[in-house]
Amino acid sequence: MPKLSIRDLELAHKRVLIRVDFNVPLKDGVITDDTRIRETLPTIEYALRHKAKVILCSHLGRPKGKPVESMSLKPLVARLRLLLEHLLTDSENVAFSPDCVGDIATEMCRQLESGQTLLLENLRFHSEEEANDTKFAQQLAALCDIYVNDAFGSAHRAHASTEGITHYVKQSAAGFLMEKELNFLGKVLSEPDRPFVAIIGGSKISGKIDVVDNLLDKADTLLIGGGMAYTFLNAMGQTTGKSLVEADKLDVATAALNKAKAKGVKLLLPVDHVLADKFSADAKTQIFSGDGPFPAQLMALDIGPATIDLFAKEIADARTILWNGPMGVFELAPFAHGTNAIAELVAANDEATSIVGGGDSVAAVQQAGVAERISHISTGGGASLEFLEGKTLPGVAALTEK
Repeated sequence: MPKLSIRDLELAHKRVLIRVDFNVPLKDGVITDDTRIRETLPTIEYALRHKAKVILCSHLGRPKGKPVESMSLKPLVARLRLLLEHLLTDSENVAFSPDCVGDIATEMCRQLESGQTLLLENLRFHSEEEANDTKFAQQLAALCDIYVNDAFGSAHRAHASTEGITHYVKQSAAGFLMEKELNFLGKVLSEPDRPFVAIIGGSKISGKIDVVDNLLDKADTLLIGGGMAYTFLNAMGQTTGKSLVEADKLDVATAALNKAKAKGVKLLLPVDHVLADKFSADAKTQIFSGDGPFPAQLMALDIGPATIDLFAKEIADARTILWNGPMGVFELAPFAHGTNAIAELVAANDEATSIVGGGDSVAAVQQAGVAERISHISTGGGASLEFLEGKTLPGVAALTEK
């Protein structure tokens, strides 16, 4: 990796500000999923073991630049202590600052001792964070000697804590989670083991035009499912009943089909479909195959068994697999089969490097109980999409070069 890593730094007795992604779901002050905290534990543990004075900063939710009690990071302290308890003996050394800048935060950072941790209050309680305000970035920088960014999920935002701060500290490095994301996603785009199969799903082509376009320059095979497949099928002349179609994106789908043909990329679309009479878990369903017109009153909500078999052959032969987006209306049980089948198929290919990103695809591999068999599960939805589009992420570009 061309950027500095935390392992390149001299951390002992230094105040190290680590930008983490603790944007976890809370219900009545209780964390319902602590995955994002767990993902950054290796970075925190490494810094503490190397006698750093660790300062953690994060956003949570969208408080719109003012304090909102339900979006306070304070409930995370107990969970952080609990998780660190399994790694270190002094896990109780986690304190909380009621603000992320100002006199109290400054004094608490000053009093930190080596091996201790301080969690700052929600960055977005200040509107200056999202505005990438210079003075606010300088206030954050003044709290530390070294800056580490381990929040890949926020790296596509040029905020004060992800980009602005780097102009006012001597060294800015990637944490282990950030490094892992960049290494896996970077290898996919620069030197994937072949055959490279990309599986793209989700409801709309509009949100993934640039991803599809960029992957057509990189992948050997593109498997397209989900609602976006019906815009492609319409562009090829098939009428698809009441299925979701972006009529204003037919030219985009046609351009992608033409590019795939010109580049010799195999672009496969569903050959059969689970049709339903309504968008509901109790809908009447039927399997429809062939390239004729769909029954006018029905809509496609999942891929059918023949499509799963077609995609299975490509996935089994792949040596790099990238999956982003579900194959159907995954949240309704009758239409989750296609997505779950893809999860099982991706996990079953243990000779391939497999990368899964996007909330629903990640949920699918977790629900199918195969998450441990995936090479890398990306934590950054928007960030991973922008990276796969070939865009520069401000939070990555700002880090110190090696």
